[in-house]
Amino acid sequence: MRWRYIINIIGVLSIFMGLVMIFPLLVGLYYHDQSVVPILKSMGVTMAVGVFLYVCFRTPETEYISQREGMAIVAIGWTVIGLFSALPFYFGGIFPAFADSFFESVSGFTTTGASVLTDIEGTSKGLLFWRSLIQWLGGMGIIVLSVAILPFLGVGGMQLYKAEVPSPVPDKLKPRIRDTAKILWKVYAVFSLVEILLLMAGGMNLFDAVCHAFTTMPTGGFSTKNASLAHYDSAYFDIIVIVFMLLAGINFSLHYQMLKGKTLAFWQDSECRFFLGIIILLTLGVSFNLYGSVYEKIGPALRYGSFQVVSIVQVVSIVTTTGFATADYEMWPPMSKVIIFFCMFLGASAGSTGGGMKCIRLLLCFKFCYKELFSLIHPRSVTHIKIGGKPVSDEIMRSILGFLALYIGLFVLGSVLLSGMGVDFVTSLTAVASCIGNIGPGFGLVGPVKNYAEIPELGKWLLAWCMLLGRLEVYTMIILLVPEFWKK
Repeated sequence: MRWRYIINIIGVLSIFMGLVMIFPLLVGLYYHDQSVVPILKSMGVTMAVGVFLYVCFRTPETEYISQREGMAIVAIGWTVIGLFSALPFYFGGIFPAFADSFFESVSGFTTTGASVLTDIEGTSKGLLFWRSLIQWLGGMGIIVLSVAILPFLGVGGMQLYKAEVPSPVPDKLKPRIRDTAKILWKVYAVFSLVEILLLMAGGMNLFDAVCHAFTTMPTGGFSTKNASLAHYDSAYFDIIVIVFMLLAGINFSLHYQMLKGKTLAFWQDSECRFFLGIIILLTLGVSFNLYGSVYEKIGPALRYGSFQVVSIVQVVSIVTTTGFATADYEMWPPMSKVIIFFCMFLGASAGSTGGGMKCIRLLLCFKFCYKELFSLIHPRSVTHIKIGGKPVSDEIMRSILGFLALYIGLFVLGSVLLSGMGVDFVTSLTAVASCIGNIGPGFGLVGPVKNYAEIPELGKWLLAWCMLLGRLEVYTMIILLVPEFWKK
């Protein structure tokens, strides 16, 4: 473990974050609001620490980063970035404690969308823009962005990419990982721009359109309105946001293939078919459960039942882990609420900006279970688990089964710890499930029309750690707690 090199890279990331703060600063200057001074203070502290770490721990350039070093850089880097990104909120005085600022910051960068901000519309434009921008940066990953724009990471960036991208098997679209990262970010930026234009075409002002696009594409869910998208009460906006949430929940390498002319890329990908099929089934299940019991007509049931969209359901927002809310699903029938709760564990596709267990892991888990049942009937048969016609290695299957076991175990542990802080049963279960799945809203004290402000301070630190666990695919964070990781 070359700690000088690791700290040096952390310093570069800190400098980058300080420079990024110029965008919310410009927004604050344009609107002449009170965010200018807090953002300037935050830039000064972040840049000063970043320059100090970069200069004092500078080492000869290297083209190789080991797997352990890549994991350490990502885990420590995301934590440090979360701390520095909390400074504008803290210096701005919108939260009484630093724990709240850190929670909001980590929720943004991990694209969870869980918030402790109670008066969103009373917050300055500069800080609201910063709140949306950190979600946009966290969506594709700050480390992936660094790999794309910082050539000194060289080919060793693959270790960072593997630790950062929410996927069990990262796709390299180009031989050089930096070129892959650039392609992913270009696709991400183009989709964001298109959504901004479509939202503006529907009557949303530029500021709100940019902020909502910046939180839709990373499947984050932060809004500039207290009532979230329900503020607009617009089927057009609901449809636009749902479409881009679905696009963001699909593997971005498939988007690239589509743009390159491979028109059947979505259909030929077994995970994408599974993901879209699950959404359709859950949408129909929730819609018909709401029809008659909550809404008298099928139209409102389809619109509000999923994510307040005509012909789709609110559950889509949960599956893609965006967390926008336009209906209070706590008032829905028990069946719909149970479906939504289990959707918190499902997640989107691997290689997307979403969190959760990921559809490909669950698909392979189902295939593994079927294989075991088949072996009981035909004990002498030799079968292989396949995805896309290609056999999946035992190493990947072990990794996936280990991930699922760790995920469930950490969910149980987090729920027990949070309930030990005096939080009720339903809130503890759903808050941890929501945070580790990078979703946002839950049930109880953290329901769709509430937020995390009432969670105890220690509980907020715990949930922030759960967000990092989910965003970095569990292994990257939990491996730091294994003693063997630190041994030579």
